[in-house]
Amino acid sequence: MRISARADYAVRAALQLAAARDAGPLKAEAIAEDQGISHKFLESILGDMRKGGLVQSQRGGNGGYWLARPAETISVAEVIRCVDGPLVSVRGERPPELSYTGPAESLLTLWIALRAGVREVLGVSLAEVAAAELPTGIVALADDPEAWTNP
Repeated sequence: MRISARADYAVRAALQLAAARDAGPLKAEAIAEDQGISHKFLESILGDMRKGGLVQSQRGGNGGYWLARPAETISVAEVIRCVDGPLVSVRGERPPELSYTGPAESLLTLWIALRAGVREVLGVSLAEVAAAELPTGIVALADDPEAWTNP
């Protein structure tokens, strides 16, 4: 699985908003500076997130961006889907739309399992990530030394 720069930046911006939920709206410039993201690129990403219902915005001196819902109710997967589309696709198609024959027939089950695994891992809420309170199953996966090596 490949996480695009757009998805990475969107999640980082959403986490910045989650961490500042009580501080009022955050300006895109401040998020871009804090996260080391191009301001223009971030504005485009935040626009997609606004259209997707994940953030709200207000113009003006006291304006900025904030999460449209509590961070506990927004998953990392939802943010990625908002800016990049489906989490797992094969040749641009979602796994349930595929079919295989012969020795490749069980490949569909593999793609569906992959999608389920990705959904489980990325189903973590913004609040959990922002508070560094990841579920024990996620932490256990990352604690495996093999997870840190490239085969």
